[in-house]
Parts: sequence; structure tokens; C-alpha cells
Amino acid sequence: MNNETQLPLAGVRVVDFGQQMAGPAVAMVLADFGATVIHVDPPEGPQWDHPANAVLNRNKSCIRLDLKQEAGLNRALALIKQADMVIESFRPGVMKKLGIDFRQLRAERPELITLSIPGFASNDDLRKEWKATEAVVAATCGAFTDMGFNRVLMGVNPSFSPLPLGSSYAVSLAASSAVLSLFEREKTGRGDSIEVPVVAALMEGLSYNSYVVEGLPDRYKTMREEEIEDRKTNNIEMDLTYDQLQEYLDPFYRTYECADGRMFYCVCPSHRNHAKRALKLLGIYDELVNEGLPEVKDLHMPIAEWQGETSIGVYPLPKKWADIISAKMKKTFLTRTSEEWGRLFGEGQIPGAPHRTTQEWVNDEHTNVSGLIVEVDDPEYGRMKQCGPIAWLEDIAEDMLAPRPRRNVSYEEALRELMTVAAEEDVTRPKGTDIQPASGRGWLEGIRILDLTNVIAGPHSTAFLSRFGAEVIKLDPVTPLYDPLIGTLFTFQTGVSKQSALVDITSIEGREAFNRLVRSVDMVVINAPERQMKPLGLDHESLQAVNPGVLFCRLDCLGGPRRGPRTDYIGYDDIIQANSGIMSRFGGPATPEEHAHLGTLDVNCGFAAGLGMAVALYRKHKTGKASRARTSLSAVTNLAQAPFAFDYAGRAPFNEPSGREALGNHELSHFYHTADGLIFIDSNLSELDKLEQMEGLQGIAQAGDIRGFLSEALSKAPAEYWVTALRDAGVAAAVPMAIEELRSTYCREADGTPGTDQGSFAFSTYRNHPSGHIVTQVDHYSIRPTEAAIRAFRPTERFGHSTRRVLSNVGYTETEIDSMIERKIAGLGWGKEFLPS
Repeated sequence: MNNETQLPLAGVRVVDFGQQMAGPAVAMVLADFGATVIHVDPPEGPQWDHPANAVLNRNKSCIRLDLKQEAGLNRALALIKQADMVIESFRPGVMKKLGIDFRQLRAERPELITLSIPGFASNDDLRKEWKATEAVVAATCGAFTDMGFNRVLMGVNPSFSPLPLGSSYAVSLAASSAVLSLFEREKTGRGDSIEVPVVAALMEGLSYNSYVVEGLPDRYKTMREEEIEDRKTNNIEMDLTYDQLQEYLDPFYRTYECADGRMFYCVCPSHRNHAKRALKLLGIYDELVNEGLPEVKDLHMPIAEWQGETSIGVYPLPKKWADIISAKMKKTFLTRTSEEWGRLFGEGQIPGAPHRTTQEWVNDEHTNVSGLIVEVDDPEYGRMKQCGPIAWLEDIAEDMLAPRPRRNVSYEEALRELMTVAAEEDVTRPKGTDIQPASGRGWLEGIRILDLTNVIAGPHSTAFLSRFGAEVIKLDPVTPLYDPLIGTLFTFQTGVSKQSALVDITSIEGREAFNRLVRSVDMVVINAPERQMKPLGLDHESLQAVNPGVLFCRLDCLGGPRRGPRTDYIGYDDIIQANSGIMSRFGGPATPEEHAHLGTLDVNCGFAAGLGMAVALYRKHKTGKASRARTSLSAVTNLAQAPFAFDYAGRAPFNEPSGREALGNHELSHFYHTADGLIFIDSNLSELDKLEQMEGLQGIAQAGDIRGFLSEALSKAPAEYWVTALRDAGVAAAVPMAIEELRSTYCREADGTPGTDQGSFAFSTYRNHPSGHIVTQVDHYSIRPTEAAIRAFRPTERFGHSTRRVLSNVGYTETEIDSMIERKIAGLGWGKEFLPS
């Protein structure tokens, strides 16, 4: 590979001490982008003995060292001396106890970057010593008890999900921070010491489940919420069956059976055009109009001022029209197979997809052709299908699609590899006495971003980067396309710290304003399929003609590094959940159900886009080359399913825990009732001796029915007794928490700080929110550098609040701006109220 096409992180040297998923996966992401990675396991091998390690350690050279022995420690320190970055994922303080003191190492070599990914935060005195398995972190964060309205109505609580959401969010966040610290180092010569607790990453990932808007108007309540309130008020049991539950779902946000007996997920609420296209494709639009289906022209007006009771594009629809539309849609979907509907919806630019399993996803033509799934010749498993990169740059994407299989090497070979790469490095950063002192600034101070995105994934990416000091201009159309629930309420999360401007860029004058804005920024971001780029003037040649050197990032639904049969299909988080097997696993193959966390994939797609943008910034600073960063919902679903999203000859069955009755991975990793509540134990057969020695659990090693034994034994004492005893014995356990409980316990009045000093949980209440409501949100607190600053977010502005300022900053006079607003070239708002009532 010549210098023109060299991968952007070539020359960066990483020593990876990570175990389980998060640490190794961060190093995998860096290796996918070209970093040289030495992975270090303990003498007995990886803590997590799993085929997924073949994926997590691709592109790495793997060795084993005993850090508890002087010889092993000295070898580890020798490797670190040749490294730019060190990654670890143990409990806080473990590396220092082993003799690897990051503070001391950075004092000796200030250019070193250290990255720690503990389960719980190092400043969480209560939990930092807990054995933080994936499930224990999830249980502590409310991930198993806040599983959505469906589970509430079916009376299912808690629910278990084997998706490693905490680690998947932590991977994207930590990898982004690693690259941003490299970007900063190019300017100053200084590294940083960064911590990204998995617990904080998970809370940021669950942000759409945890924010509260006091006095939220009734128009935003779904049929499910209304039914929950009614049942609570009238003391009616929550006992809906799966089939009964379907009738409380919006017709444009539910599953339908098809002619082949398989299920199809239709997801096009809140967008007037998508819903109308769906009804026309199904052949029922005209008959609905003839039956009196109203159409409201401006959905952002208060409901009291509407001309009719509802409209296509309203979410949620009132029950009367939801029932009428659903009945017609159910009949029509039975006329074709799920595969036929998938093609018709995709080609018709309508969000929808057939439900499929993870095994089908991994072996699907589109995922394999597009590079969402790659093939690697692993030394243990042979030809293996693995997840593709979670982010990439367009011009070097092809070079990321042939990963080198993991390889076991000697210590001498590993050291020689690092030294060889170091000798060949073209050092472009300050070194030695030129290294600057810590500035206390954010990694992205001075970077300007033009944000053209909508819904969740796209706008979440730029909101994510704002914490590092980036200035973000959010540009929206003068006339909204989305209903206020998605178009406005979601922006309470995605619009933070941004300047909001409304401009019609389809007009000649609006296009000139757009071009001026492009010339004023470093990066342009959009979420849209590739086919829209040239018409919008967002292809590489058009953008570079406006602003040579400007960077670009694009997110979409089904895109991969290469084109595939479904590349141009549009869709949302739910589409990929259905198509990639998440819903079939969560609800069960016969009764698929949306994974309960709103934005399950969306949020991480935003984080992955942040990673892509960070790589593009680093590459441009180092080489001058302008890149186009890419990611997709499909790329990050593979990360969320890392323990399952692979295949090879002789692979064990795809039989991970699924369905509403699943309460754990197996009998030793499971929810159990105690005398006063539930606990989650996350153990395994290797720990039976530890359990056997605990008072009250003697005999478990000989028990034929371990689940029955534990059910009986644990019921005899309170939950707090058991979790304390289990932790003291070295067994992972947690009392499941609810997000509401965490929010009430760890919330403070917004004080202008980011919450990184608050421990594992941090929420802020904004009493003067621009919406006029009191809003409580989780802080942007998961990334914790020692030297760089993290900025607390500003609450989301009303749409168009900064239109005048933004246009003035690119040269428009007040008279010109007034004229543009009068002629609807620009706008100052979408309705009478920020959040319409």
C-alpha cells in the first residue's frame, strides 16, 4: 500500500491489555483503521473464552504475559515504551497494583495516551470494586427493568437481553476519544489519560429512555401509554398477550404477517411522505381518503387549532384511525411474501423490512456484498464470517475489508513489530522540548460543523462532538417534514449545544446561503442514502468546489463500505433491529418485538459517526487529505451483536437467550427472587467452588438442578444480604435498578459542569429549558480525559432561534435576512410553540 492510500492510523502503536469485549473491541476498531496492535492475554488465555475473540483480535498480534511475575511485568513495560497508546479494561486501580502506573508512565512520556474502560467509574466509591460483568452493569443501569411499554402491558418485569449494549456503546465512545486524543497530540505533542466507564456509556446510550419532560402534552402519549395509565388508575392487571398488544401499536410502527408466514416490520410514523407512500403501495390510500381520513396541513400547530382530528404523518394516531388503517394493512400484507414486501418497500423509499434472524443477517447477500460482513481465515475457526468495520472513510474503505486474522507471536516478535513501525513512522507532531503543556481546552475547540441531519442517529453524532468544544450549526428546512414527537421532542436530546437555523436550501437564494455556510465550516454531516448526494450537491466534487478541504460525514441505514443490493433503501433503527435478528431474539422468533430501548442502534450509530469524523480530522491534520467518513445503522448492529454476529463451518447453533421468558444466559447467570426482591447473579461453572463455600449455598456443587437449588436458597434472605455475600466471595451480582430510581438519586440542578465528577451516574435538571418545560436529562459524562476539557451541554434551542445570527455570520445584512424570512427562504420557527401542545 502506498502513502496515498495508507490507512489513516498507520504508524500508531497500541498495546491492548483489554479483556472481555469492550477493551479488545476498541483496539480492534483502531486496528481496522490501520493501527499496529499488540494484544496481551494472561498466561491462561483470555478471560472470556469465546469464538468472538477471533473477531475482536483480528489485525492484532497476540501474546501472553504474566504481569504478576517480574519478568512478565518488565516485558509489558518494554512494549509500552514503544507504544503511542495503552488500553485496559479492568477494575480501577488493577493495572497500578500490577505495576503499570499510567500516571507515572505519562510523567516520563507525556506523549503517551492511556485509555481505561472500567465497568464502573473510578470515582464511584460504592461500585468501583464490583465485579462489573456486562449483565451486572446492565442490571444496575435499569437496562433489564426499563424494557418499554410492551413489557409493562404484558406484565413482564424484569426482562433479560443478551445484547452487550454497555460495551457496544463504550467501544464507539472510547475509540472516538482515542482518535481525538491522537488529533490533539498532533497539535501539541501531548497525550492524555482517558477513562470511559461502561456504566456511563450505557446510560448515555439509554438517554432516550431516561429523560423526563414535566407537563408533557397528552398528544405525545401513545395508545400503550394511555392503556398503562388507565390500568394503573383502575387497578387492572397488566396481562396483555402478544396478539392483544399488537392492537395498541400504531399501524405504521408494527409487525405484520405475510403470505409466507413470516413477519414484516413497517416503520414509517411521523413522516407524512413515507406514510402516504406506504398506503399507496399497499393500495389502500384512496379508500381511506374516501372514508374520510383527514389531513392536517400544519402538524406543528396546537391540536386545538387543527382543521381535523388527525392526519397521515401524525404519531401517535388516535385509536379510531389506527384501528381502521391497521385492519386494512393486515389484510394487504397477507397477499405477498415478506421478501417481496421488503423489496417493494425498499425500492419505493418506504421504511420497512422483513424480520430475520442473526444467522440470516450474517449470511445475507447484501451484508456480504456490501462489506457489512467480511471473511477472515482464522487460525482456529477457519474461513469465518465476521462483522465489517463500524466506520470507514470512503476512499480507503476497500483496504479495510480484508482484515488480517489474529496471530499468536512471541514476545520478541511483538516487540520487534512495534520497534519496526516506530522506526518507519513519519513523526509530524511536536516532540521532546517542543511538547506543549496541558491547555485545558477541548479536543475540538475551533472546529465548526454544519449539521444537515434529522431524527436520532445523525443529529446525535454532532451533539456528541459538541462536548469536546466543536461549534455546531444545525440547519433545517423552513417547513418541517416530521411530526413534533420525532421532529421536536427527540431534539431535546439531539439538538443540545447547537445553533439552530432554518433555511430552504432548495431555493436559489437558500442554496447560496448553504454554500456560504459550507465555506465557513470544517465538516458537513448528513444522514441520507448515497443516491441523494449528487442532487443535493453533497458529492465530493461539488463540496470541494465550494470549500476545498472541507470534510464530510454521512450516515445511513443499510450502507456498507461497498454497494450492495439494498444500499439505497431508507430506514430507521427499527428496520435494522428487525432485519438483523435483534427483534427475533428479543421477542422470540414467532413473536418478534422491538428491543425496548429507544435508539438502541441510533445512538451508537451517532457515536460511530463521531469516530469517523475524528479519524477524518486526524488524517487531514497529518496528511492534508480531505476525507468522507461513513457509518450506518447496519454497521453498528454487528457491534451490538458481537457475541453472535459471526459464522463458520461447525459453529455452535445460534441459540442465545431469546423471548420474553428469558431471565439470563443460563442457571448461574440469571435473575432470582430473594426474600424481598430480585437479584441478578452472573456466575459460571468455574465458580461453583466459591458458591459452595458461601453460607446458605452449601451443596450447590452437587445439586442436579442448580436453578431449583438457587431459587430455594436465595428466597431465604434479603437481596442486599445476598449481593454483599456474593461480591465478598468474588461472584458478580447486582440488585436490578430502575432508571427512575437512578435519576431521582443522582440528579442535580444544571450547574454548567458535564457530570464527569459525579461517579457512575449523572443527571441534570434544566428548570429554564427553552421549551418552557422542566427537563431532566442524563449528562454527557462518559468520556473523561485528565487534561482535555469536556463541555457541559446547553439545552436545545427552539428551531430557528439562531437563524439571524448564523446568516449574519456568513455576511448577510439585517435587511437581507428580513427579506429572506418574509419570503420563507429562511425561518424563525416551526410553530407557535417550541413543543406544540
